[in-house]
Amino acid sequence: MKKSIINDDDNFSLALKEEINLRQEQINLEEIKHLSSEDQNLFVEYGIAPKTETPYKNVIHAFEYWASKTPENTAAIFQNLSITYKQLDDEATILALILKQKGIKRGDKVGLYTHRSLEMLIGIIAVLKLRAVYVPQDPRIVPKNMLSEITELSNIKIILTQSDYSEKLDFIKSDDLIQIDIELEKEIYKNLYGNIRLINHVNDNANNSCFILFTSGTTGTPNGVEVTHKNLCNILYNTPGNLGISPGIKVAQILNISFDMAAWEVLGCLGNGGTLLIRGKDIEETAKQANVIIATPTILTSIDAEQCHEIKAVAVAGEPCPVILANTWSKKCDFYNCCGPTETTIVNTMKKCVPNSYELSIGKPTPNNTVYILDNDKKPVKVGDVGVMWAGGDCVTKGYINNDELNKTRYAKDIFLKGENIMFNTGDLGRWDENGELIHYGRIDDQVKIKGFRVELDAITKIIENFNEVKRAVTLKHKNHLVSFISLIDQRATETLLNHIIEAIERDLPYYYVPSEFKFLDELPKTSRGKIDKRKIRTSYLK
Repeated sequence: MKKSIINDDDNFSLALKEEINLRQEQINLEEIKHLSSEDQNLFVEYGIAPKTETPYKNVIHAFEYWASKTPENTAAIFQNLSITYKQLDDEATILALILKQKGIKRGDKVGLYTHRSLEMLIGIIAVLKLRAVYVPQDPRIVPKNMLSEITELSNIKIILTQSDYSEKLDFIKSDDLIQIDIELEKEIYKNLYGNIRLINHVNDNANNSCFILFTSGTTGTPNGVEVTHKNLCNILYNTPGNLGISPGIKVAQILNISFDMAAWEVLGCLGNGGTLLIRGKDIEETAKQANVIIATPTILTSIDAEQCHEIKAVAVAGEPCPVILANTWSKKCDFYNCCGPTETTIVNTMKKCVPNSYELSIGKPTPNNTVYILDNDKKPVKVGDVGVMWAGGDCVTKGYINNDELNKTRYAKDIFLKGENIMFNTGDLGRWDENGELIHYGRIDDQVKIKGFRVELDAITKIIENFNEVKRAVTLKHKNHLVSFISLIDQRATETLLNHIIEAIERDLPYYYVPSEFKFLDELPKTSRGKIDKRKIRTSYLK
């Protein structure tokens, strides 16, 4: 009989003891033996999420379940157009056959270079029906040379697009370019609707890739992250990542197709039987009709919570969330503050917030996942100390395509879990609080030296964003001093507010944390993914 690291006199309920002992079975105890007995217990209790059975092992299985169960339900609405689950399934099947005739098979890479639209959905489902891998990009905002580079890096065989962008994509042979909006209108396909079916795939492997998402990379060179069906099904179709989506629930599709959180909107909705509301130019108009919103905090600040009478759940991720924003929305609905880079599949920690919070956590690891707080030698730090967050479990993606050097730097064998598992260095700093939840301390990249002292830029920003008058803020190092950029709800409050901000920073942080300069902007610039654009701020406002 194996010896438990939980002592009989520890103040655990019997149920919790049994659960922790189950999780302990997964752990290599040798790797945490340097911790105290109590911290060994907490390493397991806090960092190893419960195991749960994921209902699907392939994203397309989830969609096709609802296409067969609720064929006449509305799958998506875009402007004055709508499409049912059956119609979406039929159109995607025809497009899949066209792709198949062009030689696309399981594992092949297909570019999906479209804007938000019904064609975008048809393209996604068509590619997944063939068990191929889609590579999403929005050609309106991505430069032609970068689209060409991504196409080459990904070894893309065919590009699916819309007629608006055919000239921009002239770097690929015309035979390898399919304009979805034109192709599906051809008379030759009209009599096929409702009468064709693809051969059912058997022995689908959950570890097969679903899509490749490109991050900007610190050098500006795009890095393609290969995300599997197992990665996605785990977050999209288990609680709490499913966000309560079910038939009749309307999900706002706000985000850029190339952003990983857009997959949460699209595949999370269609794989749980909901109705997707694809936005046009007006984000708030779509948000007002939605029951579920997934967004970055920067985008959410542009939406008036009081106008969203139908809202049931909101999830934010991608950047730190201001406490005031969380308190505003958690009074109206289930509000989740989440965290996780693309490499850990959208998010790997979630926290359901309560109103009137003073400090936000990013919660706990989602089911079938782990989080470890480690030092620079990959050793667990004492529980409560700040360290680097490493993520393990079903969330960890396959890695970067064609970049073994970066894979060796960021991915590593998970020495804490038994078996052949991989963990990922998120580059985020964090610590466990007394409730077993993660407090986020920003990116390692956001730690700077000022006057010889280490400064965490997010600590300054958090204090500024605690003021009701502040919409968003960001703090950057320029030369050898700090500059805070602030957008206000009411610009008239500037001078009085600034004195209060400085007093709060001086009260809560060491003297060297006080910025030398504060700049007030009407709006902080946003990236195409809805985050604060720090690069643009640097080039535009710091000389």
